[in-house]
Amino acid sequence: MSLSEFELIQRYFAEASTDASVALGIGDDCAVLSVPTGQQLAVSIDSLVQGTHFLEGTPADLLASRLFGSALSDLAAMGATPAWLTLALTLPEPDEDWLQLFSSRLAQLCNEYHVSLVGGDTTKGPLTLSAQVHGFLPRDHRLTRAGAKVGDLICVSGCLGDSRGGLDGLLNGFENHTEAGYLLERFYAPTPRIELGKILLGKANSCIDISDGLLSDLSHILKASGGLGARLQLEAVPISSQLIATFGEESARQWALTGGEDFELCFTLPPNYLALLSQLPVPVAVIGKVTDRADIELFLRGEPCQIQGSGYDHFQRKDD
Repeated sequence: MSLSEFELIQRYFAEASTDASVALGIGDDCAVLSVPTGQQLAVSIDSLVQGTHFLEGTPADLLASRLFGSALSDLAAMGATPAWLTLALTLPEPDEDWLQLFSSRLAQLCNEYHVSLVGGDTTKGPLTLSAQVHGFLPRDHRLTRAGAKVGDLICVSGCLGDSRGGLDGLLNGFENHTEAGYLLERFYAPTPRIELGKILLGKANSCIDISDGLLSDLSHILKASGGLGARLQLEAVPISSQLIATFGEESARQWALTGGEDFELCFTLPPNYLALLSQLPVPVAVIGKVTDRADIELFLRGEPCQIQGSGYDHFQRKDD
């Protein structure tokens, strides 16, 4: 006998951890939550759709990691401390093995990042997963896309292009299987840069997480900051040795700039904070500077160059 909606929630999600900020959690029409004194609430929602963001048959625990990491990355980009999660699941059928695998991994991640699952919804339909995340920010302190200034250093965390490499391997196979595990991990289990975002509060002038590709997301910063430009040194863009070894330098660089879904942070930093970069909890590279020219100029070892494409757009036609 298949599970009812309420049995599903009670069996797999009602035991989610809570803290003192949760006055009323799962089991009623609404959650009742308390924002600490002196804090504001940052809220974001992220969805994964089968056939658009993941392949049919993807294990449920990998989907939990991907959904959670991508959703919390938005909080990281604003410097917020994660607090609560609401979850919406659209399922073809209430598969108990799938639900056990998904909910167990989600619970592990919630415990790791001190997030309370406080509510959500379930319905029947094509497999779609949505996570709404809530985080705390000190009042009147936040990172945004707007605020970059001419002369700012353009910085990125981690390595770029790995997620796109993992996706290509899923779709087309890995010729070099040595690094497949690393690239698949980067695709399925992005690490939200929460601590980095919190450190950048009050220091970085602008910040965004890299979901649509470096060039695309950097252009969002420049546009929101009043139509500024950028000069990028492509040899400075951090690319993993695993990606280069598997797909070659040309593809690796293309994906680092336009592949998307790495969920690293791109931020602009006043030059007087340069020394901060060596003290951060994750490697950060300076890849260029903000300019007053409303364009992104690309240079490779001092020579101007061009890159095809700019990033991912959910609604772009295939023939665009």
